[in-house]
Amino acid sequence: MRGELDPEYIRMLARYVDEKMRSIAARTRSVDSLRAAILAALNIADEYHQLRAQSDAAAQRMGEKVDECNQVLDRLLSLMP
Repeated sequence: MRGELDPEYIRMLARYVDEKMRSIAARTRSVDSLRAAILAALNIADEYHQLRAQSDAAAQRMGEKVDECNQVLDRLLSLMP
């Protein structure tokens, strides 16, 4: 794999994918590496989308809290002479 990524980071990613594939192969008792790779990719995509949804929800809650703080500050500042 080529790119501007750190080689150690690429190795870490490869280990992660390999672990996923081995785990799936062990659970399904399948020796078909293409099937294991597809299931691993789907599993990783699911993890990614769940984490992304959690991150988006957290960002939205944070934005709402910032808006609330801004409203409080605006009210306080409007009371100042």
